[in-house]
Amino acid sequence: MADLSTIVMVTLVSILAGLLYLLLSIGSRDSRLPPGPATVPILGNIPQLPKKQPFLKFTELAKIYGGLFTIKAGPSTIAIITDRKIAREVFDQKSSISSNRPPAYVGNEIIGDHDQPLFMPYGPRWRVNRKVFHQNFMESIVENDYMKIAHAEASQMLRDFVLDSEHYMDHPRRFGNSIMMCIIFGIRAASVDTPHLHRVFDTIEHIDEILRIGATPPVDIFPWLKYVPQSLLGNWISRAKEVKRIFLATFMAGFDHVKNRRKRLSVRNSFIDRLLDDEKLVFTDHRLAFLAGGLLLAGSDTTATMVVCFMQAMVKWPEFARRAQKQIDAIVGEDRTPTWADYKDLPYVMAIVKECMRWRPATPLGIPHYLDEDYWIDGKLLPKGTTLILNVWGLHHDEEYFPSPDTFNPERYLDKTLLAAHYVNSSDYANRDHYGYGVGRRVCPGLHLADRNMFVAMAKLLWAFNFEKFIDPVTGNVAEPDLDIVTGYNSDGLVMFANPFKLKVILRSEARRETIMREFARAESEVFAKYDEKIDE
Repeated sequence: MADLSTIVMVTLVSILAGLLYLLLSIGSRDSRLPPGPATVPILGNIPQLPKKQPFLKFTELAKIYGGLFTIKAGPSTIAIITDRKIAREVFDQKSSISSNRPPAYVGNEIIGDHDQPLFMPYGPRWRVNRKVFHQNFMESIVENDYMKIAHAEASQMLRDFVLDSEHYMDHPRRFGNSIMMCIIFGIRAASVDTPHLHRVFDTIEHIDEILRIGATPPVDIFPWLKYVPQSLLGNWISRAKEVKRIFLATFMAGFDHVKNRRKRLSVRNSFIDRLLDDEKLVFTDHRLAFLAGGLLLAGSDTTATMVVCFMQAMVKWPEFARRAQKQIDAIVGEDRTPTWADYKDLPYVMAIVKECMRWRPATPLGIPHYLDEDYWIDGKLLPKGTTLILNVWGLHHDEEYFPSPDTFNPERYLDKTLLAAHYVNSSDYANRDHYGYGVGRRVCPGLHLADRNMFVAMAKLLWAFNFEKFIDPVTGNVAEPDLDIVTGYNSDGLVMFANPFKLKVILRSEARRETIMREFARAESEVFAKYDEKIDE
């Protein structure tokens, strides 16, 4: 009969072996999961994940493991979807269980105080926000109320290009930001030097820096890291709280300006004014500031990046600009610029808009979703708590749907020029135009405005200018735009943006100059006069 010490020893060894087995099983892939690359104990696939441009790696892996594969980040499972049919099934047909957001301790809890719409979990608070967005950005309101702002701001953008073509990277930023500022706060950005314009884009940079991969410890994967002294981990909590302070300072300034204006003037019909007038809404000032800030950040950055992408493409592939200009000139002439009313007569322009969204998507991996229940698909398990990532880049560069995907070619879309909302809501996943506005219940609520803003901007720019390669007047060297996705773009943050590049902006005729100046003068008197140009300090 074994003595007591032997029994104790065997028991301890068994317990330790069991604990070691459990520890080493962390990061391993359950055989029921969709396939993926080999893992290492505890960390899973973390060592294999690049800090920069992970969408390129995911697209490579999709070619090996298919349109649905998984990676392990410690104990967490992440599903990468690069298949239209699966995306339709998971995000649209199963939206009741796939519309949540994964834990985001830095973005949602520290910076957002649970009020940041982008990271807000699916639930009653999110649904109230979504209802507010829908009521204020539905198609009829965009058409009747917001397009006059977009036309006026686009008129100024043309004027700005005429007077200062060297700062062509700045003018689209002012255009996109000023539209959103007018809508949200009733305040516009009158020039590229406007202080509140710079504060918004500085805030975007701070948010991008703190949220990029590796900027903070992976506390959502290994929660125990929250209890490690932050001084050992780059003071990440203090840095995140500083970003929160900057965010609130930026957007509370606009919110306070609206409240002060209401005391001294008649109420303006801005987004914030309407929310303050709605007695059914019980929103704190803090929540309203985050609501407005989230909208402003999304609307400013994405519009600007698409217009800059458009200019790159027109420099590299001028034949498409010429075809669009031929169509525009036949419909519009020189005495006016194109407007949204010309949309149905200018399908080539809308094809260019869609190809910009496909070719260089602003958010190559979208914003992650989170699965609330176990879900079986094609005989494989996606367990509750799986993070769901839509590989927008991979879908947009799928050669089955887009031959020679790295080449910009708007003629892919000549038979698909309806607005994005039509394709988002269609069950015909094979005919989806692009995934730039997201999927499921988390589709961008501003897509009606975004589609129209980009159409108006690109149509007017094509009407007014030729975009050509820059030729150095001293050396004669021709500057080619860097279209390499690795070296030509900054995609470290939430939104991908082209690095600065050189081009030449050429006015197409003197008659067009006169039209531009005339329409800008009309915009000043009929539209801009209704909006403030400074924020109360």
